[in-house]
Amino acid sequence: MLTEKFMDVLAHEGVVSLVSWNTEEPHITNTWNSYIQVTPDQRLLAPAAGMKKLEENVAVNNRIKLTLGSREVMGYHSMGTGFALEGTVNFIDSGAEFDEMKAKFPFLNRVLEVTVPSIKQTL
Repeated sequence: MLTEKFMDVLAHEGVVSLVSWNTEEPHITNTWNSYIQVTPDQRLLAPAAGMKKLEENVAVNNRIKLTLGSREVMGYHSMGTGFALEGTVNFIDSGAEFDEMKAKFPFLNRVLEVTVPSIKQTL
């Protein structure tokens, strides 16, 4: 599901926007492409140090929408492409994946885990 083009975008720096919501208005949190790690089963992991509102929303509704992109990767018609993903979120605070991520990103206190059933190239 996660294409070579998607992986190429992750290899270039850019902003990742994470949109969560509960029963109120949507909330947007940002992180960086370089923070996103892809597991062998194609889940996305990202270090979480803040993300408190996102975590509050996940307690009510674990669905998320996220976008990311890079101007350095060829899109459909010109340089620059992006992706829109939908999935579900979990926070990990212990275990092997937590320890691996903590070694890469010492500032984290939790790991954001996103399971992605839907991905669409947007540019």
